Amino acid sequence: MNDRACDIIVGLDIGTTKICAVVGEHTEDGLEIIGIGTHPSVGLRKGVVVNIDKTVNSIERAVEEAELMAGCEITSAYVGIAGSHIKGFNSHGVIAIKGEEVTEEDLERVIDAARAVAIPLDREVIHILPQEYIVDDQPGIMDPVGMTGVRLEAKVHIVTGAVTAAQNLIKCANRAGLDVDDIVLQPLASAEAVLTDEERDLGVALIDFGGGTTDLAILSEGAIKHTAVLGLGGSNLTYDISVGLRTPMAQADKLKIRHGTCLTSMADPKEMIEVPSVGGRKPRLLSKHILAEILEPRVEEIFSLIDQEIQRTGLKELLASGIVVTGGSALLPGMLPLADQIFQLPTRIGYPRRITGLVDVVDNPMYATAVGLVLYGAADRPHKHFSRKSGGIFNKVTRRMKSWFGLN
Repeated sequence: MNDRACDIIVGLDIGTTKICAVVGEHTEDGLEIIGIGTHPSVGLRKGVVVNIDKTVNSIERAVEEAELMAGCEITSAYVGIAGSHIKGFNSHGVIAIKGEEVTEEDLERVIDAARAVAIPLDREVIHILPQEYIVDDQPGIMDPVGMTGVRLEAKVHIVTGAVTAAQNLIKCANRAGLDVDDIVLQPLASAEAVLTDEERDLGVALIDFGGGTTDLAILSEGAIKHTAVLGLGGSNLTYDISVGLRTPMAQADKLKIRHGTCLTSMADPKEMIEVPSVGGRKPRLLSKHILAEILEPRVEEIFSLIDQEIQRTGLKELLASGIVVTGGSALLPGMLPLADQIFQLPTRIGYPRRITGLVDVVDNPMYATAVGLVLYGAADRPHKHFSRKSGGIFNKVTRRMKSWFGLN
């Protein structure tokens, strides 16, 4: 049991509409998914914890379900973070190489130089993601260790988040009996699960259409070039239906899932659906077309805002692989043709890949983040080139959290 516990990695997606725990195990064939647990989430708004007790309860239920399916005890997890408080920006660092060859110490120094930017006290660095290294004006180097040169530059993407939002996520996981292995930006995790190596190299925009937020990650030449979080998501679609059709939120969500489409041209005006009313009034019959007329403008607005963000970065011409849409709202009928129309780029739905085991169970865009967290944990990517000495920027999250809570 103890040997097996060492091989087990858990991804915990604490979302606005659902909390999902996915258990993965290292095997000879790769990463095998052996358990999954989900529970409705009621303690978050737009990706940020607003009720700790309710969130803890939902995490406990999801983890219990995953433990039963996997047949093991879960003690720690990689946790995803999102929310409109997340900000990403690019930075650049330059140092002189100490010896004749680039060493890991030089890498650490150049990353420290790149992160030497003014960050407000209420924010903390979540990720520093190297994009490329430049040795003596030679660009496009991914791993310069061992190369000869006198000058080393690093281009990095820095992701920051509100300290309090991260603290509350950690607190919820801890109260549910879990240690946090690391905090991971949700679109970064989703990218691990749904993108191919070719897409990462050629250039792709990943849109994670979740319940409370819609997250964007632009990748090119195998590296993250830009990240952004939009505070709109599937919950806004449900709210629009609830208000527009005067029906309770729970019923509005069911109508969206069963009968919704985000293209009015796909909805038959003659096809009627029963809409429950509020306050004990009788249900009404309404055209499916009316439901589509509510959903289309909101999805169009979300995609248009994401498109404006992509245009603002000046990276749209790099997106040779087009757009990949994932997340719980990605399966809404009409999503792909509407995305094609707005982005003017080829679009596909992103399903979790690169896994074995319970593939059929997690074969849904709504599990992209949780599966991606497991894959991220298996790769342990941000730390593999850097030392973990005390005080270094690439320490594990436990040390990072101590400084956030003022314990160091």
